[in-house]
Amino acid sequence: MFKKIQILLILNFFALNIIAQESDSITFKKNLDEVSVNALRANEKTPIAFTNISKSEIKKSNLGQDLTYLISLTPSVVTTSDAGAGIGYTGLRVRGTDPSRINVTINGIPINDSESQGVWWVNMPDFASSLDNIQIQRGVGTSTNGAAAFGASINLKTMGLNQKAYTITNNSVGSFNTLKNNIEFGSGLLNNKFTFDGRLSKISSDGYIDRASSDLKSLYLQGAYFGKKSVLKAIVFSGQERTYQAWNGVPQRYLDTNRTFNSYTYENEVDNYNQTHYQLHYNEQLNSKTNIHLATHYTHGEGYYENEKLNQDLADYGLSNVLIGNDTISSTDLVRRKWLNNDFGGITYSINHKNDFINLVIGGANNVYSGQHYGNVIWAQYMSNGLFNHEYYKNIATKYDNNLFIKSNFQASEKTSLFLDLQSRNIEYEFNGNDIEGNSGTQEVSLEFFNPKFGLSHKMNEEQLFYGSFAVANKEPNRSDYVESSPNSRPLHETLYDTEIGFKYSTSDFRFNANAYIMNYDNQLIKTGEINDVGYFTSENVKSSFRRGIELEGSVLLSKKLAWAANMTLSENKIDSFIQYIDSWDTGGQEEVIYTNTDLAFSPSIIWASQLTYNFEDNLSLDFITKYVGEQFIDNSSSNDRKLDDYLVNNLRVTYDLKSKIFNYARISLQINNLFDEEYVSNAWIYRFVSDGYDPSEDDHYVTQGSDGGYNMAGYFPEATRNYLVGLTLGF
Repeated sequence: MFKKIQILLILNFFALNIIAQESDSITFKKNLDEVSVNALRANEKTPIAFTNISKSEIKKSNLGQDLTYLISLTPSVVTTSDAGAGIGYTGLRVRGTDPSRINVTINGIPINDSESQGVWWVNMPDFASSLDNIQIQRGVGTSTNGAAAFGASINLKTMGLNQKAYTITNNSVGSFNTLKNNIEFGSGLLNNKFTFDGRLSKISSDGYIDRASSDLKSLYLQGAYFGKKSVLKAIVFSGQERTYQAWNGVPQRYLDTNRTFNSYTYENEVDNYNQTHYQLHYNEQLNSKTNIHLATHYTHGEGYYENEKLNQDLADYGLSNVLIGNDTISSTDLVRRKWLNNDFGGITYSINHKNDFINLVIGGANNVYSGQHYGNVIWAQYMSNGLFNHEYYKNIATKYDNNLFIKSNFQASEKTSLFLDLQSRNIEYEFNGNDIEGNSGTQEVSLEFFNPKFGLSHKMNEEQLFYGSFAVANKEPNRSDYVESSPNSRPLHETLYDTEIGFKYSTSDFRFNANAYIMNYDNQLIKTGEINDVGYFTSENVKSSFRRGIELEGSVLLSKKLAWAANMTLSENKIDSFIQYIDSWDTGGQEEVIYTNTDLAFSPSIIWASQLTYNFEDNLSLDFITKYVGEQFIDNSSSNDRKLDDYLVNNLRVTYDLKSKIFNYARISLQINNLFDEEYVSNAWIYRFVSDGYDPSEDDHYVTQGSDGGYNMAGYFPEATRNYLVGLTLGF
């Protein structure tokens, strides 16, 4: 029934034969080009918390760091970087939720990996250079395509209509041998119908952490046809990344003496991955009040990470013991590559009808993912019965993800608007693999979710707006939760109940938003340390947990030259109770510790950001940027042994627009990050164990003794001390 309804909706889109009023205006073309994202975006009447970032704001800070760092000043956001300088593997959390709970779309197309449910920004280097704008919705937000929005959704809109031909080159140089070069070009509007745009980019950096280098390349191409009432746009973008691994982090004992330490020393300890996206969008204005959007997409990714492993059991790799004389050799040093080869494709669609009383959107998506996970031994001291590229595991998975939503803003009165958003989502997941003993056969999971949202907004006067909403979201476990478990130990899906209440005040020189939220979780998945029935540490459901907070956001024009923008999040993020399991190295079993009313991991209770901008002249500006992140815990125990300290970081940016007779556009930028040379850590991992016979002086430098008598094996990810980026942009 679900699929039949979707097919009927698509057919109805084409059956509508209302003749559109002809218009060749640039404004009409630009508005029609926005249809691809309008179905998923919030507007001034949508009763949720959201922030828009314009193209000019993106360009001002785009000197080579990943997109996560370009949006780091928005409310409730914390960014992390494995290499320490914001290039390579980076991540972000919103309201304490991790990347697998943040939905990301590009022009309405899902980007989250179907299995891990995260977004790997390293696969899209310099993508910010091809963006027109960004919207970040916090909380459940409005219905979107792809992964569940359990903490936020990020909608990226790529470049729009450029009327005139152009060529622009952006070049940056900075600390840690950072170098960025790109060239952007476009044909302008040809014959009032065609445009072609493109970008080529290369970014390289040694990273702040030892050997944490990045070599990143990307391209973006698009061609568009603008008819009298329609737009057809084809987009291709691709990224190639090769990064030296820094995933182990830095031992706690080295943070004061050797904070750039990297435990990996094998010369080819790299992650090497390529991903290419294809999108085809069709937008049509059926009449002055109704438009449709249809899109098809396909993504192919392929790559591996290579690492050296010492003293590995031959049996773990499907290899026989080696007999040399009277000696039996059962272990070996080896080099392996773990591969991911995946394909993702489907269709998205929406129809939008808007008049004086209602803004109605019906939309959805049908997507399919196919992934192959496999590992090869490419060298071994004792290869035994294996051949070159010996395959020691393979896991094949297929995932079908379908959703259908209907959302509307109804103008109940002159000042009051009612919001209703209903989404149905269906997931079919099939997987197998011989990497886990006993799970070599095909397994299937089928889930049906219903995600309702409703609320209202009331405009008190021209300057003040009040809103409130309630939303439900459901999220499936990720790949590891399924593959590294059996049907008997498989976790349940999570449910989030999100209440948002807000107030907005806006004048020509002052803006203030306040948003209070209560996010109650049912069966939230967390790491408890428990080993399941097949010997893996998978996530476990905890019955009751919550996030509650208030987000304050505002800006003020202090004078003709001085402006200030700031935001602050104050929150409480708690688990009512749970059992943490700690490995006993003496018995081979686990010890249990019961915790109550503890903080959720990586959820600081206070985050604030500030940007003070002074415009000396029309072409010279200075930004003083401050970001504060409160203390946060590495696990869910609220133990001071497993805590990241709070930090306050200041950046300084100077932007100077040159007046040139040769170039239509010229800009010089200087950005000094961590101006006051703060030493801080933004991320970490933890493993706990107990042992009476363990001697920490003779073992791993990652292990320290905790105050509770156990041991902590942990890696920390320090951010770079004072560093700089200098950029030069030239355009014709």
